Amino acid sequence: MIHELKEIINQAVINQQKRLKNVLATVVFLDGSSYRKPGVRMLISEDLYSVGAVSGGCVEKEIIYRAKPIFFDNKPKVITYDGRYKLGCEGILYILIEPFFVSNEFEAAFSEANSKRESLKIDSYFIKENEAFGDFGSLVTFENKEQFIFSETFSTQDKTDVEVFTQIIQPAFKLIIIGGEHDAVKLCKIASNLGWEIDIITSVKDPKQRSDFPGSNRVISQSPETIQFKDITENCALVIMNHSYAQDLKYVLKLSEYQPKYIGVLGAPKKRERLFNELFEFAPHTSEEFLDCIYSPAGLHIGAQTPEEIALSIVAEILSVVRKKEPFSLRNITGKIHVL
Repeated sequence: MIHELKEIINQAVINQQKRLKNVLATVVFLDGSSYRKPGVRMLISEDLYSVGAVSGGCVEKEIIYRAKPIFFDNKPKVITYDGRYKLGCEGILYILIEPFFVSNEFEAAFSEANSKRESLKIDSYFIKENEAFGDFGSLVTFENKEQFIFSETFSTQDKTDVEVFTQIIQPAFKLIIIGGEHDAVKLCKIASNLGWEIDIITSVKDPKQRSDFPGSNRVISQSPETIQFKDITENCALVIMNHSYAQDLKYVLKLSEYQPKYIGVLGAPKKRERLFNELFEFAPHTSEEFLDCIYSPAGLHIGAQTPEEIALSIVAEILSVVRKKEPFSLRNITGKIHVL
C-alpha cells in the first residue's frame, strides 16, 4: 500500500536527520498462507524504533532482533519465519532485510509521483534461504523511468542467480466526499485511517476549510454545474451526502458523464427510485453500467445508527465493491482465510 510506504519514507527521513541509520524489512515470498502478503514492509531505525508491520505483531520482534547486525556491517540478508508453529497461519515468510537510505533525489521523485497519482515498481532481489547473505536489495522504478536503489552498496548487475519479487504500487485509493456536514467529517476521518486520499467538495454557499476535515487531501467549494472531475477511475469512489435531493440529483447527472467504480448516495430507498426515474428523464442515454455503480442508500446493512457507524458501513461497502467481495461473517469459512 502506498500510504504505508509513504509513512516509512517520511520516518526514514526523520531518522536520517537525527543521524540514525535505517534498515528496511520486506516480505518477498510466502510459502503457504499468512496474515499479510508479500510486499509488506517495516522500517527499523538504529535506536530500534520501528514503523510499519509485516504481520499481526508476532514477527516484528524477531525481525528487529535479526536486523541489528546490519546497522554495523551494512550487509543485507534474507531470513525466514515459520508461522506454522507460532502464528497458526500455515506459512513460511521469506524476509529481505536491507540498509535503507532516502536521498533527496528519491524523496523528490516519490513526492512528485504521489502528487501526480502515478504508480511505481519495486523489484526486490533475494534467494529462498534462511540467514542468507549476499548482494540483495531493492530497485524502485517510477513511471518516468527514473530508478533508485535503497542501499548505496547494492548493484542490479549480474543477478541471474537470484529471485526477483516485483511489486507494482498503485496510487492511494481516492475518495471524493460531496457534502460538508457533520457526517461528512466522520466519513473523512474513518477513511483517512485507511490511507485513502480524500477530497471534499462543499457548497459555494457554505465553504469550509481543510482544517474542518482532519485527514483530507483538499477541500474545495464548487457547484455541480461548474465542477470538473478528474482521476475518476476504478481506484476512486464518491459519496454524495448533501442532505439536499436537488443537489444530489445534479451531481449524479454530472457524474453520468463518467464511469466511476462506486457512487454512494445517502437517503431512503424511495429516494433512490425517484433519483433513477428523474435521471432517465434528464439523461435518457444513461447506461445500465452507470446505474450499477450507484449504491443508495449507501452502506452495508450492519445496524448502523450514529454518524460514525454509518461512515464505517459506507467504507466497508466501498471496500467490498472495489475488492469484489460479497460481505459475510468470517465464521462461515471453514478453510483458509488468507490464501496467496
